[in-house]
Amino acid sequence: MDDNHLGDFLRTRRAGLRPEDVGMASYGARRVAGLRREEVAVLAGVNADYYTRLEQGRERNPSPQVVDALSRALRLDADARAHLYRLARATPNDRPSGHAAERVSPALRQLMDGYPNTPAFVMNRTLDLLAVNALADALYAPFEPADNLARMTFLDPAGRTFYTDWDRAAQATVANLREATGFDPDNPRLRELVHTLTEHSADFTRLWNAHTVRGKTQDAKHFLHPDVGPLTLTYQAFDVREAPGQQLVIYHAEPGSPSAQSLNLLGSIHATRRQPDPGRHR
Repeated sequence: MDDNHLGDFLRTRRAGLRPEDVGMASYGARRVAGLRREEVAVLAGVNADYYTRLEQGRERNPSPQVVDALSRALRLDADARAHLYRLARATPNDRPSGHAAERVSPALRQLMDGYPNTPAFVMNRTLDLLAVNALADALYAPFEPADNLARMTFLDPAGRTFYTDWDRAAQATVANLREATGFDPDNPRLRELVHTLTEHSADFTRLWNAHTVRGKTQDAKHFLHPDVGPLTLTYQAFDVREAPGQQLVIYHAEPGSPSAQSLNLLGSIHATRRQPDPGRHR
C-alpha cells in the first residue's frame, strides 16, 4: 500500500468522469479518459496548481471548504464524500485515537445469542469476524476458517460457490474495505490484509485500484449453502457505540419464505452436529 491515499482517490475519481457528465464542453484531443486536472480545478473553484499538488501528494491537508468543493466537482455520493473528508483529515473527530479494539463486550455477545433464528456477527473495519452467534457459525461453516470476509471471498475456494453473485459480493467487499483506509490508513492489520490479497488475487487488485467506497448499512445477499441450498437474506448493520469501528450485522429472511425455512433447517443441522456423542465418553 502506498501512502498517497488522497491523491490516488482524487485521480481515480477524476478519471471516471467525462466532460459531458459535469456539463462541460470538451476541447481538443484527450490522451487519457476522464476530466483534466484543470477542469476539476475550475469546477471546484481552486487553483489548478494547488489541485495538482493534491493529486501528487505534495499537499495533503486541504481545508473543509476545499474538500466540500472537490466532492461537488467530482460528483461524489455520501459514502465517497465522507471517505474524502477522512483522507484529507478534515474531520479529526472522525478518526480514532488508536487502532480499534478487537474485544467484543459480553453484553453484545449475549444480545447476539438472543437471536437464535437469525445469523448475527460482529466485525471490525478490516472485516475480521470478531464474534458470531450459533446460526452465523452455521452459515459460514463452508469456510475454513471463517475469519475475515475479504479473505473468505477472494482466497477461500468456497467463496466462489457460496456467494451466488460472486462479482457483486466481491465489489461490495472491496468497497467496504477501501472505506477503512480513510479511518485508519496506517492500521498494520489493514496493510497486512491488503498485501496478502493483492499478492494472491488479481480480482482483488483490480477492484482495489478502482477506489470505490461504500459502507455497510443494509442490502440483500444471495448464498448457496451446501447443507440447505439457496438462501436470500437481508442484512442490517449497526455501529457499536462503545467500540468505534465495530459493527453488529444481523441477517434475516422474509417470514414464511423458503429461505426462512432453510435457515431453520440450517440451525437444526448445526445444533445436531454440535451435540456431544455419548459413545465417545464410554
